[in-house]
Amino acid sequence: MTNLAAIDTGNGQLLSGFEGFLARVLEETDINAVLVPKRKGNGAAIMPVLVTDPGQLSGADPFSPSFALNAARQVSRLTRKASGKKIAAVLRPCEIRALVELSKLKQADLTDLVLISVDCLGAYSNKTWNERVNSTGYEDPAQFISRQMESKDAPVASACAICDEFVSPLADIRIGLFGMDVKGRLLIESGSEKGRAMLDTLSLGVFDEPASRKESIRTFLEKQRETRAQVLKDTAEKTDSLDKLDLYFERCVNCYNCRVACPVCYCKECVFNTDVFDHDPYQYVSWAQSKGAVKLPVDTLFFHITRLAHMSLSCVGCGQCSNACPNDIPVMELFALVAGDSQAAFNYRAGADPNQALPLSEFKENELSDVVGI
Repeated sequence: MTNLAAIDTGNGQLLSGFEGFLARVLEETDINAVLVPKRKGNGAAIMPVLVTDPGQLSGADPFSPSFALNAARQVSRLTRKASGKKIAAVLRPCEIRALVELSKLKQADLTDLVLISVDCLGAYSNKTWNERVNSTGYEDPAQFISRQMESKDAPVASACAICDEFVSPLADIRIGLFGMDVKGRLLIESGSEKGRAMLDTLSLGVFDEPASRKESIRTFLEKQRETRAQVLKDTAEKTDSLDKLDLYFERCVNCYNCRVACPVCYCKECVFNTDVFDHDPYQYVSWAQSKGAVKLPVDTLFFHITRLAHMSLSCVGCGQCSNACPNDIPVMELFALVAGDSQAAFNYRAGADPNQALPLSEFKENELSDVVGI
């Protein structure tokens, strides 16, 4: 069975080479539809698009540094109930991890799904992406990839700058960029029986992994982890007391964009949208009288602490919470800090293992001693 193959991107045709691969997936395999990041017409926005007609793949682009939303939620919509159709989803590694968490929460089913992932060099924030497109036009993804490979100096979002899981071990098919001349060919690697069966059907031919691939990944990982350690250290210093935490979220306007953008936050009704937090007018005056003054809106810090308690065990660090904040609050950095500690306490990594149950969802005889040493 085929484990390694390649896509020809000769003459620098990175996107057309990938489009050709997806077209063959739709035409020659049992896949009924492909979900892929796609640019419509001459627009700058790249959004997930469900494609069934190979002729509609023009503009498919999972390589550009645009990450408008975490598409795990969209895959959840496509798979949480059986449709009788097989779908291939082209996702970033953090999107796959979020999808795995959703599957554990019974919000998605991976059975009839083939996961295709691209080595991720990061992405800009929505704000940066829009500014760059407006000033310099649509960026050639091959140039972005080369810049990141060589110097890692592109102004990617903070979540991407500290990500240490940029190659997905859970993908059925991996599109390899590290160690490759992306203007010549892309590595295609199967990561499961589903992936091997697809490569066998497509008969792409056997390809040897470049000797430079592992070293390229190792070098990039070292830089990422160095940046991650510094960012989390700085965040810890900024939030190590309630007063500092209050200051950290002082610009919060309770828009709840971070909650909406989070791919794993799926509750149909949030307690913050109920009567519990629909305070009577006299309460505001009463609080102001007792303290001398009260900032409005209230409950902003309480909201974020509650979300940390709810989500830190399932946080995959995709950064969409920060991306969605209208006031540029570094929400992701704090979630990454707290999630790292809470997940480590349960020997758990969100989205890393589909077969590992969510912490607190099952009883373990020695759980108390394993977690807190009692």
